[in-house]
Amino acid sequence: MDPTVLLMYLAALAGVYLLPGPDMALVVATAGARGARTALVTAAGIALSRAVHVLLSGVGLAALLAARPGMLEAVKIVGAAYLLYIAFQLLRADARQGAGHAAPAPAPARAYLLRGFLTNLLNPKALLFCSLFLPQFVHPDAGPLPLQYLVLGLVLVMTGLAFDAAYALSASRIGRRVRLPSRLGRFVLPAVFVALAGRLVAG
Repeated sequence: MDPTVLLMYLAALAGVYLLPGPDMALVVATAGARGARTALVTAAGIALSRAVHVLLSGVGLAALLAARPGMLEAVKIVGAAYLLYIAFQLLRADARQGAGHAAPAPAPARAYLLRGFLTNLLNPKALLFCSLFLPQFVHPDAGPLPLQYLVLGLVLVMTGLAFDAAYALSASRIGRRVRLPSRLGRFVLPAVFVALAGRLVAG
């Protein structure tokens, strides 16, 4: 790949990942509420979902969703319902703990991996972004198209993971210095999921 094109691609990705978005909000809120390790696991789930989006955009599913508004709306509704379900589960767990019940055992790492994966996967805008963004940097004269798409997709996933990891570590460090009141802190992460659901439906 032409180094100039690759640098332009990296610069464009950096601009995208620096903008506040659902993935950044999820990673930052998770880091503040659950710590850096949990946020990094969540970021890994988001990275896996981005890889799936690259694959799906490559086989044309994104174009199908764009051509079928009904299917796109259905995916958005399912995604929003999942986010609201997560918010409800978090609020119920905090309510039980506040009522004097024993604190629930910490969720295993795979639960946060799956949460990050599904939160991003059920966001059709992420899939449409891949389908619109990647082809701009694919050129027939630069080599086999599948190989170009594979390289560009890998760079997209790894760059996003690097940014999310940086957000997780930074948010965790800030969270250790700035402690919210416990009653307020319980609502931060559920509120983020509710806001993401609203953004997904309204977008």
